[in-house]
Amino acid sequence: MKVLFDTNVILDVLLNRKKFVETSANLVGLVESKKIDGYLCATTITTLDYLISKAVSRKQAKIEIRKLLALFEVAEVNAMVLELSMNSTFTDFEDAVQYYSGECQAIDCIVTRNTKDYKNTRLPVYDPQELWKIVEVIN
Repeated sequence: MKVLFDTNVILDVLLNRKKFVETSANLVGLVESKKIDGYLCATTITTLDYLISKAVSRKQAKIEIRKLLALFEVAEVNAMVLELSMNSTFTDFEDAVQYYSGECQAIDCIVTRNTKDYKNTRLPVYDPQELWKIVEVIN
């Protein structure tokens, strides 16, 4: 199963967000154990670098980004992804870019805590707990 992880799910793990970290970390653990194929949009990497640099340090941001790049595949952002995003019905351009980078990568689903931002999409979109229940059955 190819899963695109939204930025907020990765931030749950990196920032140890108490309310969300357990399920999000369990999903990342499935990527680590190669039970699911994890993908990040290229823009997620740049956003995470910026946020970690501001919250902690530039040095720590580089360490975390290297870990993520070793663990996840990167769904590219190219002219097609941007064109699809511009012509989409998404109200948030960043969400559109993330969605179409995954769609062009032929992912199976997206995991996000903001499922409401992905209405009327062809790909299934799950919150972390929904996806966890699905992958528990598969694995």
